[in-house]
Amino acid sequence: MEYHSPVLLEECINGLSINPDGIYIDATFGGGGHSKLILSKLRNGKLFAFDQDLNSIDNELNSPKFKLINANFRFIKNFLKMEGVEKIDGILADLGISSHQIDVPSRGFSTRFNGDLDMRMNVNSYLTAKDVVNNYSEENLSNLFFSYGELRNSKKISSAIIDARKSAEITTTSELVYVVENLVPEKHRNKFLSKVFQSIRIEVNDEMSSLEEMLLSAQELLKVNGRLVVLSYHSLEDRLVKNLIRKGNFSSEVQKDFFGNPIRSLKEINKKVIVASASEIRINSRARSAKLRIASKINDN
Repeated sequence: MEYHSPVLLEECINGLSINPDGIYIDATFGGGGHSKLILSKLRNGKLFAFDQDLNSIDNELNSPKFKLINANFRFIKNFLKMEGVEKIDGILADLGISSHQIDVPSRGFSTRFNGDLDMRMNVNSYLTAKDVVNNYSEENLSNLFFSYGELRNSKKISSAIIDARKSAEITTTSELVYVVENLVPEKHRNKFLSKVFQSIRIEVNDEMSSLEEMLLSAQELLKVNGRLVVLSYHSLEDRLVKNLIRKGNFSSEVQKDFFGNPIRSLKEINKKVIVASASEIRINSRARSAKLRIASKINDN
């Protein structure tokens, strides 16, 4: 299956500062691009990869140093415990949705194709985009468009959906696009629709809570000097990563101990967020919104 080319691939792998005998996690396996490069740098080390999308099995790598676990990365700590792993040398998470998921119409992720309103990354989970669009209250819809899409006209969007579903259930991506596409000028339409779909996708997959749990687990699992490498594609994800690294928590305030020292166990490796070069963006348009942050574990607080 066709998966996207990893963005900032070399920068991500270099950020892990790989110990050939260490234990590493690829939290978002996808097409296996990151895992292949990590494996090539291991001698006696071990790589565990996670992906909740069952289609990722098609890309599984044949190596005694590799194990793919079909699970949401929020459960990393539990699964590693079952593998007898207590500490790791590094973890990489590329938070972007894969081209494979976007380009399969039946998955319902794309505004470009007509397909069922699904958007589940794990096809066995119960909540679908159709459930959200047709069953959420106007207030709940407005809140998720505002919170997850940062859309200022969230109330207009939710109102339009409520009005439309009074006549008939909204069941496809094209129907949803038709309901909301005229709420903004045409020149802003593609970006607007992407944010509408992003909002629903985040809700369906509980992405923000999953990310918080994964980051806290990663922070706990890392050895001192172990590396956290996260590539994000929208401000909500990047804000969580940045705050945990800089503040020690997911809020914007630094917590301090009795002596006034900041309570945190990570330090930034790159003070300035790493972005893709103009040449990479020309080759891979996904790279345009990518932000890479790298941190090192400084203590076991």
